[in-house]
Amino acid sequence: MNLFEVYPKFDISLQKAKGVYVYDENETPYLDLYGGHGVISIGHSQPYYVNALQRQLEKIAFYSNSVQMPLQEELAQKLGELSGYTDYNLFLCNSGAEANENALKLASFHTQKRRVIAFKNSFHGRTAAALCVTDNCKIHSPLQYDNFPVVFLDLNDEKQFQNAFETYDDICAVIVEGVQGVGGLDYPSDDFLELLQTYCKKYNALLILDEIQSGFGRTGNFFAHQSNPNIRPDIITTAKGMGNGFPVAGVIIAPHIEAKHGMLGTTFGGNHLASVASLSVLEVLEKDNLMINAKEISDFLREELKSIPAIQKIKGKGLMLGVELEFPIKEIRKQLLEEFHIMTGSSANPNLLRILPPLSINKQEIKPFVEALQKILL
Repeated sequence: MNLFEVYPKFDISLQKAKGVYVYDENETPYLDLYGGHGVISIGHSQPYYVNALQRQLEKIAFYSNSVQMPLQEELAQKLGELSGYTDYNLFLCNSGAEANENALKLASFHTQKRRVIAFKNSFHGRTAAALCVTDNCKIHSPLQYDNFPVVFLDLNDEKQFQNAFETYDDICAVIVEGVQGVGGLDYPSDDFLELLQTYCKKYNALLILDEIQSGFGRTGNFFAHQSNPNIRPDIITTAKGMGNGFPVAGVIIAPHIEAKHGMLGTTFGGNHLASVASLSVLEVLEKDNLMINAKEISDFLREELKSIPAIQKIKGKGLMLGVELEFPIKEIRKQLLEEFHIMTGSSANPNLLRILPPLSINKQEIKPFVEALQKILL
């Protein structure tokens, strides 16, 4: 059997990883400033995390949600404590797309409506409902056509948003990313988020904050939307950095949304290993002050990159950054990988280099990236 080839890949095979570095079959180290789409939050092969998973694997790795799992309760308590959402409820699943799928379903269950407002350049996943609210027709199949009505608006356009609610009376949800990842590192302003929240309450719709990539400390706050303390979404979705490489995701649900047996479900979600992985991430985030570190390294990197005139703008928050140039970054990204052994990411914006390093990275470790860009661009 052969692989179904859907991924464009660099010609590199990784054999091991440690901290902010990954290594190929020749033991060549690469500085990982991408973390496999922002998944690596506390660092590759982080010792506390690895030991916790090893210990759990020797006890029990998996059982379904048909039995009591105190580890899930422990995870929910710790997640509530660190995120500030102690009164919310947690549904555990496996991926960001699945989290958004369930969030949209919950919104429709709760409001008994079916239209959704989403935003241009959004990416919410590749499953049925999540793909319908993703602004990329190239990855839509005929299955997505006329699935349910979606209105795509310009991000931060208050007039468009107000007009949508005045035009349609069947809006069940507004879904927005804390920071757009694939779309190019734009994010809703604090004032715009307040407007979304106000209109959702007024018109009986649910506000869904997609923090799949921007959550778990990535931006320096636990969630990106928490730059505005007045925002309390009805639903928050999270994944990627939640497991530091182990597949785990969550739907964080406001207390006014009622749970009923059978309304959501998953076989693997929140299993013993997944719960331990995520709990370990939270404990390391707290113990090592990684959210503070994310802000400090972000400030340092922004300051260092000011020396390069070709950089037009640095977008994003914390360690979810986009370095925007005057020209496409495709060849620069290749050069960074092949000559300087630095891994970076791309986005829908062809001129934007995406930076998503482990939150544990320090100034000395990130400095070679600045020096490489100086050599290439100056």
